Amino acid sequence: MANSTMVMEFLLEDFANKWELRFLHFLSFLLMYLATLIGNLLILIATTFDQNLHTPMYFFLRNLSILDVSYVSVTVPNGCINSLTKNRSISVAGCGTQIFLVIYCAYVELLFLTIMAHDRYVAICKPLYYPVIMNYQFCLQMTLVSLLSGLIYAGVHTGSTFRLSFCQSNVVHQFFCDIPSLLRLSCSDTFSNLLLLIISIIVVCGGSFICITMSYIHILSTVLKFPTRERGKAFSTCVPHIIVVLVFLISGSYVYLKPSTASETFQEMFFSVFYTIVPPFLNPVIYSLRNKQVKEAVKKILLKFHLRK
Repeated sequence: MANSTMVMEFLLEDFANKWELRFLHFLSFLLMYLATLIGNLLILIATTFDQNLHTPMYFFLRNLSILDVSYVSVTVPNGCINSLTKNRSISVAGCGTQIFLVIYCAYVELLFLTIMAHDRYVAICKPLYYPVIMNYQFCLQMTLVSLLSGLIYAGVHTGSTFRLSFCQSNVVHQFFCDIPSLLRLSCSDTFSNLLLLIISIIVVCGGSFICITMSYIHILSTVLKFPTRERGKAFSTCVPHIIVVLVFLISGSYVYLKPSTASETFQEMFFSVFYTIVPPFLNPVIYSLRNKQVKEAVKKILLKFHLRK
């Protein structure tokens, strides 16, 4: 890595120059980060210690919670420190690590959301076959495939990015290191990198979007046959799931596929928040904390903690 670049460190972009705005940015990011940690940790504890929640759906929710805590921890703490201290520098190795982890977490998050949509499809459309299709071995295999393929996916993109030479500006127009921002700083030919990026996003994001869409089409067509009361309950669960997936895919695709200029830096940073911070922040509320079983499990855990205290 050191031999392929003349840049020894990168400088990350700030949301604002004024101290008051930087403090507001720090505070908002910190509150979202703490809320994300608390929400996901509650779900993790509840789905681990409550025997009633040891089902395939909650197995994936537990994995999603662990992933979301990791995902939001890659970018937000560093962004908070940068806003508060005005220290924007990040080493080349640190930048490479951040890129690898962001891509890895985003990739695995998308696969988990796809598997969870399939889980809901089987549970609603084929309830009699649910224990057979969504058995423990299948859940474990899908989780391992997602985690291991994510290492390959992130490794390929990170490696292809840091084979380039960076001899121009070292200012990354983003609040964390990402591939599109670094490609604009390279003085090498980036055509193959852009082609790899576009193809992989179309295949991975497009494939996941098709699978999720097909699952929800079948779910909604089945739900329409339910009584009105049950229909409303199913819609209230499915619609938020679809919204989170759409926000995640649209914002991520916008940042990675749209050619941008310096004048669009803030807009690009704004959309980056929607695929790096918003999904981990909303997932606990949408997928679990609106669920009666999870609410009861969380209440039991909090009550036990209070009694011990």
